[in-house]
Amino acid sequence: MEPPDALAGARRASRLLLLTLLLWARPDAEAEVQVSVPPLVEVMRGEPVTLNCTPSGAQDHYVMKWFLVDRSGARHILTSVELQGSKLQGTVSDSWSRSPPYQLDSQGRLVMTEAQVSDEQDYVCVVKAGAAGTAEATARLRVFAKPEATEVEPNKGTLSVMENLAHKIATCYSRNGNPAPQITWYRNGQRLEVPTKVNPEGYTASRTIREASGLQSLSSVLYLRLHKADRDASFHCAAHYSQPRGRHGRLDSPPFHLTLHYPTENVHFWRASPSTTEGWVREGDTVQLLCRGDGSPNPEYTFFRFQDQQETVLNTNLDGNLTLQGVRRGQSGTYGCKVEDYDAPEDAQLSQTLELHVAYLDPLELSVGEELFLLLGGSADVNCSVQGLPTPALHWTKDSTPMGDSPTLSLSSVTFDSAGTYICEASMSMVPLLSRTQSFKLLVQGLPELRADETQPKAEGSWQEGDEVKLVCFARGYPVPKLSWSRLGGSPAELAPGGQGWVSSSLILKVTSALSRDGVSCEASNPHGNVRHVFHFGAVAPQTAQAGVAVMAVAVSVSLLLLVVAAFYCMRRKGRPGCCRRGEKGAPPPGEPDLSHSGSERPEQRGLLMGGASGGARGGSGGFGDEC
Repeated sequence: MEPPDALAGARRASRLLLLTLLLWARPDAEAEVQVSVPPLVEVMRGEPVTLNCTPSGAQDHYVMKWFLVDRSGARHILTSVELQGSKLQGTVSDSWSRSPPYQLDSQGRLVMTEAQVSDEQDYVCVVKAGAAGTAEATARLRVFAKPEATEVEPNKGTLSVMENLAHKIATCYSRNGNPAPQITWYRNGQRLEVPTKVNPEGYTASRTIREASGLQSLSSVLYLRLHKADRDASFHCAAHYSQPRGRHGRLDSPPFHLTLHYPTENVHFWRASPSTTEGWVREGDTVQLLCRGDGSPNPEYTFFRFQDQQETVLNTNLDGNLTLQGVRRGQSGTYGCKVEDYDAPEDAQLSQTLELHVAYLDPLELSVGEELFLLLGGSADVNCSVQGLPTPALHWTKDSTPMGDSPTLSLSSVTFDSAGTYICEASMSMVPLLSRTQSFKLLVQGLPELRADETQPKAEGSWQEGDEVKLVCFARGYPVPKLSWSRLGGSPAELAPGGQGWVSSSLILKVTSALSRDGVSCEASNPHGNVRHVFHFGAVAPQTAQAGVAVMAVAVSVSLLLLVVAAFYCMRRKGRPGCCRRGEKGAPPPGEPDLSHSGSERPEQRGLLMGGASGGARGGSGGFGDEC
């Protein structure tokens, strides 16, 4: 007998051999091929899609097929690829009416050039590798589509806040997206947490529709119970949609407002324009009174005025505006506005009043006319009276200089500087734009006032012969003085710069010794008298050397000319050669006057003068006689 251990070993060996034979007999147990595909592929509609199927453990020969799994679970073959050695041969079996059709690239991958919503399916890759067995894997394709712009249709009716129920607010639409978007509602930018269950405070009702294109559209209706605080609220909705790789997008609708019906609880009544803080308006202005209630829609407004303890209705309208054209002082008083709203609570104050004060200012009156004449050194009081409401304040000014704030302006010991225009102004601090002025002109009469101005010498110390000097005289007074000069050439009098009633005249001349001795005077005169000023020049220096030479040349020329004239007369006296000698030394003929002692005249000059004076009385001698 064999030992027990040997029998046990033989039995184990026979079992291993039998297991090996069974494994070679079952192909599925021998499969070594494996397939790898992306389990989930996400793209946006219109983007290209490439599904990759990678076998591993396969030999040099295998067949790879792509199948489309429809919603019922049935498989439909799309493509087939066969590997022989290193060469791939692929064919598209059926595109199942897809446009554009399915494609295979050079590596045997399934290609869809433009992803469509209908492509959102499961795709199975099956690889058969002969003895290596068969393997398969499934890839799921998700196609996302961005919906169109979000639209909203608000309720355009008037919604009452007094009803204890939820009103339909608006309907929001998000169309042609994939997957179906989600819609949320917002009030004043804050998200509304509204349930989907119907209740009196508010809820939403949504509906999803699959379009013929496979895209999905969503509509959402918002119902809310409204309150008065919602009268100015801004509502809108937003569509939230999904994108590949877990991203999300949002599309907001335009905002909208609701028209609400709610009762009046408060009334406001005020002056729109013009008006001061104390309620004063100017006489003649157009005043606008505004009345506003906080109810909706606008209630009816009634404007009235209390006059003689009675209420007088002025106007009734829906605008809440009352315009008073060109108000007069008699329209001051109490004005009121009341609202007619039968839905208002019983304790609501629906009437308001205000005081209208019409400010007026009559023209100012002065105690003098447009002109006031005073003698130099005289005095006078000028009164300014005014009527107005509120009480105006008076101010006196002259050349923008304040002169006093009392109704009476006192003028005493007036001078020419006091002359000018005085203005009385009435104003009201509570009505800044209301003021009036009145003015008079003060004319001060008297002897003219004179002042002079002259050019200074060019050389220090004194003037020189021939220097040019400009003399100016200024005068003022009333009547306006006349200016005159002791020499000709003075300019006409004209107003001097700087005002204050001064007039001026100028004279330009050359300095001579005679001017230095006699001086030049200007005189100002009017009916009240005259005033004179004399310009003195002091010592006048002689001319320069060149000027002296010129004077001497002129003197020599004159002397030579006299000698020539004397010789000419002597030559004409024929037969009387001693004419000139007698004229110089002899006694005069009988009956002629003796001119030898006439003073400073020289003999030649005397002879010429006498000859010229008596030549016509010498019995036709035709000359100057004995006088040469």
